[in-house]
Amino acid sequence: MHQKIDIDFGGRTFTLETGKVAKQADGAVMVSYADTSVLVTAVSAHTAREGFDFFPLTVEYQEKAFAAGKIPGGFFKREGRPGTAEVITCRVIDRPLRPLFPEGYRNETQIIATVLSADPTGPTDVCALIGASAALTISDIPFDGPIAGVRMGRIGGKMIINPSIEELETCELEILIAARREGIVMVEGGARMIPEDEILEALEQGHKAILPILDMQEQLRSKVGREKRVFVSPELDKDVYSRVSELATPGLRSAYSEKEKLPRYAALRKAKEALKAALPDDLAERKGEVADAVDKLKKDMVRGDIVGKGVRLDGRGTEDVRDISVETGFLPRVHGSALFTRGETQAIVVATLGTAQDEQRIDLLHGDVRKRFMLHYNFPPYSVGEAKMLRSAGRREVGHGALAERAILPVLPSLEEFPYTLRIVSEITESNGSSSMASVCGSSLSLMDAGVPIKAPVAGVAMGLIREDGKYSILSDILGDEDHLGDMDFKVAGTAEGITSVQMDIKIDGIPQDVMKQALYQARDARLHILAEMAKGLDTPRQEVSKHAPRIEIMKINPDKIRDVIGPGGKVIRAIVEQTGCKIDVEDDGTVRVASSDRDALLKAMDIINGLTSSPEIGRIYEGVVKRIADFGAFVEILPGTQGLCHISQLADHRVGEVREVIQENQTIPVKVLEVDRQGRIRLSLKEALRDRGEIGDGGTEQDSAN
Repeated sequence: MHQKIDIDFGGRTFTLETGKVAKQADGAVMVSYADTSVLVTAVSAHTAREGFDFFPLTVEYQEKAFAAGKIPGGFFKREGRPGTAEVITCRVIDRPLRPLFPEGYRNETQIIATVLSADPTGPTDVCALIGASAALTISDIPFDGPIAGVRMGRIGGKMIINPSIEELETCELEILIAARREGIVMVEGGARMIPEDEILEALEQGHKAILPILDMQEQLRSKVGREKRVFVSPELDKDVYSRVSELATPGLRSAYSEKEKLPRYAALRKAKEALKAALPDDLAERKGEVADAVDKLKKDMVRGDIVGKGVRLDGRGTEDVRDISVETGFLPRVHGSALFTRGETQAIVVATLGTAQDEQRIDLLHGDVRKRFMLHYNFPPYSVGEAKMLRSAGRREVGHGALAERAILPVLPSLEEFPYTLRIVSEITESNGSSSMASVCGSSLSLMDAGVPIKAPVAGVAMGLIREDGKYSILSDILGDEDHLGDMDFKVAGTAEGITSVQMDIKIDGIPQDVMKQALYQARDARLHILAEMAKGLDTPRQEVSKHAPRIEIMKINPDKIRDVIGPGGKVIRAIVEQTGCKIDVEDDGTVRVASSDRDALLKAMDIINGLTSSPEIGRIYEGVVKRIADFGAFVEILPGTQGLCHISQLADHRVGEVREVIQENQTIPVKVLEVDRQGRIRLSLKEALRDRGEIGDGGTEQDSAN
């Protein structure tokens, strides 16, 4: 049955429509916002996948070029693999939805969001997130929704609901929020060093803004919603749990007394083997239930210790940060580097300085963009003691890199202040939680080591949460197991002044505002502690860029002279590059950037460009090359491609019979510019140049008088 519901959302019409297209999907909703249209479908298999011990949910978000009236670039002229923005949107949809499926649901489920029409004022990712929830809500797929999303921006202190692409460029705060009625379940965004209270205000206003969207979905469900499939989450047999607990508790207690990750994991493997040997025959035949019982026992044990005793796996208190060590200048030949270690999490972070030619060009729906700052995060398997095939960056790595990039971006100098393209690579060499935040800290240090004049150092910390029997325990600087067994992963990065990036995911139905506030302020205390530890290694940017980095000099030329520097088909600029080895970038406004790590080559390239673009100055003496001799004088090149006439009367202070008596072709001589007429013709004088230098006297000649 076709149904359509619309409301005003942030000053624009927002529509949910179903029953017209994709009717064979379990749930399909067309989301329209201004002139943006996103089709979202949800399909789930009717039988569980055998051998899966996790929920096989896949989320795909795809932007069609035709949505913006474009034809894809490249040889094939069709959409290729998802770009970074699309991958991040997939994660934004997946993260808040995944916890809302029933425990133990193993049916393969796929959500596909397709952008069919793109309007700069209608955010496609917000539409896709809401559409995914709506499609699941009206389908027969088990789902404890709905949820809704909104992007909150702030310009000049005023909050804006779903700012346009143009408005985002001037936003001092930009946060994407997903929430249920009970509370916020996902946060992703950044700010320009904004205080915690103002972040909380944005979250609160965003939660209120999405309540009408939740109403829309519930209204749509009441009209066309299908009856949900019957699925009962498997319950653990209490007798099995009791017996396994009795057998496994001593070994697990012993294992969890180990403060370090690797010895603890070794002890857990030993406890598992001991349990396996001690299992009676009737339990040995129920491997799946025993495994579930052990998992629950681990969770209950760790969470109980934290909430009941305030004791964490590594012995820290809830607000303690692990020991930190910092080493800058870690690698000798790179432009900037840092080794950042926090507990058992470690990152080698490297900063590289490049020129405008190194900028990344990205083809997006609403136009091409050029990025002068990139941050790439790599998570090799050895960092967690595993052996796996190395592949290209996965969604998690792309997401973590984007989070760290967003944290650093607000403190970077402008292009006018520092005319470099910047790339940071974070190689995670050890991991036990919060490797993305280690990347933030290492990035800040590596930039300062490279001599980049950042506005302030940036640090990040991951916060956790345990909720048991209505009690909340907030954990600073969480371990990997605390993330896995806990209820929240809340990453906060920023400077001493304020927040630059946040990311939050929770596994429960929401957290109260006062708990959110406590988490933010506890994160601030941890961040200030980490910044103080980082300052022991390097507290301010180095005064000079690395000797291995290119030096960039900026020149301004007359825009009308750009063609003289470029030359026909780029011939001239290529010749300068080949001759000097420099990188040269020329902009339409006449800005020329010359880059080289060799100062002599840099100066040589600049001299050539100055010669190509300079105009002759009357009264100035030039070292010119005699290009052609005629009966009446010589044509002398004083600037590349610029010649003037030195009349025979201007060759010497005495009468000259023939030009070759004084000068020869290809000879370099000093000449003074006497005049540049309206036609651009240049009159030169050798004798005046020699007279100004004191090489001949001031007396005139008969020839002077005659002329």
